[in-house]
Amino acid sequence: MHSSDEGADDGRPLFSNRAADIVVAVLLLVVCGIVIYDSNRIGFHWIEGEGPAPGYFPFYIAVVLGVSSLINLVSAVRAPGSSGVFVSMRPFGRVLAVLIPSLIFVAMIGGISIGPVDIPGLGIYVSAALFIFSFMLVIGRENIFKALLVSVGVPLVLFMMFERWFLVPLPKGPIEAMLGF
Repeated sequence: MHSSDEGADDGRPLFSNRAADIVVAVLLLVVCGIVIYDSNRIGFHWIEGEGPAPGYFPFYIAVVLGVSSLINLVSAVRAPGSSGVFVSMRPFGRVLAVLIPSLIFVAMIGGISIGPVDIPGLGIYVSAALFIFSFMLVIGRENIFKALLVSVGVPLVLFMMFERWFLVPLPKGPIEAMLGF
């Protein structure tokens, strides 16, 4: 197979490398601006006899990251010619096939409020079981018995490891409370 045929079936390009560089640089600049503002609010100077104020390290890290992001932004904007494809449709769809269920999994752990509607959390163990089960069936195309076995077994092992052995409580929901965990 020729190297020019590698991405032939990946669908149409969605983002160029230049567009991705610009978006990431701008997002990092926004985050750095927020960190610098907040570090200034709480103090970022050296306090004699005490050491650094709470915002000292975040301030200077944000300044260095901000300058680096600004350099990357200028480089991306000034770059001549084609910058190549960053991502095309099919690979981006694969990323979304993992990202969207992962975001739903996180929302299921602690619950979510959408306007006046509050959806209670299920806790990490029940959410993990549902996530693993659905992922194995839909993405992995495993048989239902194997998916059920793994989706129940993994959260049980994690429960024993964190809650019993390490004594680290993780978020639990109504089902764990009903079972006395």
